[in-house]
Amino acid sequence: MGTEIERKFLVHGGAWRAGAEGQPCRQGYLCVGPPVAVRVRIMNGRAMLNAKKATLDLTRDEFEYPIPLDDAEAILAGLCMGWPIEKTRYKVRFEGHLWEVDEFLGANEGLVVAEIELASESEAFVPPPWLGEEVSADPRYLNSSLALYPYSQWATI
Repeated sequence: MGTEIERKFLVHGGAWRAGAEGQPCRQGYLCVGPPVAVRVRIMNGRAMLNAKKATLDLTRDEFEYPIPLDDAEAILAGLCMGWPIEKTRYKVRFEGHLWEVDEFLGANEGLVVAEIELASESEAFVPPPWLGEEVSADPRYLNSSLALYPYSQWATI
């Protein structure tokens, strides 16, 4: 069993882009929970099936397994709920920590969030200057929520 300890923040401006390397990512949800979210993701030419607790806890159980790329393509094409999650994921190093910055496309275009995985909930880190409001406890920013209620529709909900 895996465990992730993750915090999520909004991103302001474009200063984070300096030296960042991005990879396109497509994912879809078979189940959004609670209690569990199950997704298929294609990134870096690999396909993964992931299941994790669909909660706002900073620490969550997570399981991830490789699956055949053709299977993932078929699942994304016809079995997922809501809108596909399309984004570019950038890796950004700052003050000894690796940040993952997701710039969303498609139905969630305009949203940019940064995530940091920590060794413990109390681990200290230096926030980058481009980091905005923490949204770890806001369910709207879960990728599983964005699949059902895309960012582009928030003003109409």
